[in-house]
Amino acid sequence: MKAEISPANVLIVDDTPQNISLLNAALMDEYFIKIATSGLQAIDICLSMPIDIILLDVMMPEMDGFETCRRLKDNPLTSSIPVIFVTARGEIKDESMGFACGAVDYITKPIQSAIVRARVRTHLSLYDQNRTLERLVRERTAELNVSRLEVLHRLGSAGEYRDNETGLHVVRVSSYSRILALALGLPESEAELIFNAAPLHDTGKIAIPDSILFKPGKLDNEEWKIMRTHSEIGYKIIGDHQSTLLKAAATIALSHHERWDGFGYPQNLKGNDIHLFGRIVGLADVFDALTTVRPYKQAWPVDEAVSEIMRCSGNHFDPQVVEAFLRKIPEITAVQQEFVDVV
Repeated sequence: MKAEISPANVLIVDDTPQNISLLNAALMDEYFIKIATSGLQAIDICLSMPIDIILLDVMMPEMDGFETCRRLKDNPLTSSIPVIFVTARGEIKDESMGFACGAVDYITKPIQSAIVRARVRTHLSLYDQNRTLERLVRERTAELNVSRLEVLHRLGSAGEYRDNETGLHVVRVSSYSRILALALGLPESEAELIFNAAPLHDTGKIAIPDSILFKPGKLDNEEWKIMRTHSEIGYKIIGDHQSTLLKAAATIALSHHERWDGFGYPQNLKGNDIHLFGRIVGLADVFDALTTVRPYKQAWPVDEAVSEIMRCSGNHFDPQVVEAFLRKIPEITAVQQEFVDVV
């Protein structure tokens, strides 16, 4: 059974009762009619309920139709509503001004009902098409964003999968990083950015030989030099891209092994010279490494790992990030328990 389509809401804006009656009579059989007798009232109505099209007079007291139209078009909440001027001002300069204000049509009085109905029907049809196209674009954009994020997460897991078959390390580090970002006062958008970029922090491990990556004992100097190259390799893999997300991911890949005291790698950056995203992911990465099994060690208990993070505040880690971490231990341990590696 076909769903019934509700009639459109038409707002008539005019301060003359006779004009309102004529327009109402012309349209009432096909549409729901709303009435405003001033520009300010029209704006209030448009902000309080869905309006599909506006028939707007020019000559009104206090605020004329041109100014009313400008204000409607300047407000993102009302800017897309089509406006048709219906006015006695029929000079070319008046009509030009109406279109310049953002109107889609201009009808001069005295009106003819058939013409008004035809113009309203045409512009409502165009408005519906535009809304449908906008919805499709939004849906397609959302699909592309989801696909893009999925590709990035899978790429991030590729580097981790070699020494962590579940790939949950990147999930935990991303979640810890978002918690820390919010605790540091970053806006939700930045926290979401670091959450989506953090999975690529160890992408460069793809290039590290198995003999080094899986070595059960301590790495020698040459092996350690090779292991340390994964930050720059990850940065090169992600590349220099205009995407905000990929820029953040590249920055994190390059900087998450820098230390607050300047003894990290690959650039020996110190303090606030290290990008905040790198400082956040660096701590999240170390905490996860301490509390999970690695080829060369057993998992540390959470309390011991927390003590180690505290001990390294001011040398390995940014003290402010450590403070944020300590405030959020319950949330962080909840993530850890939710995403446990299956041994």
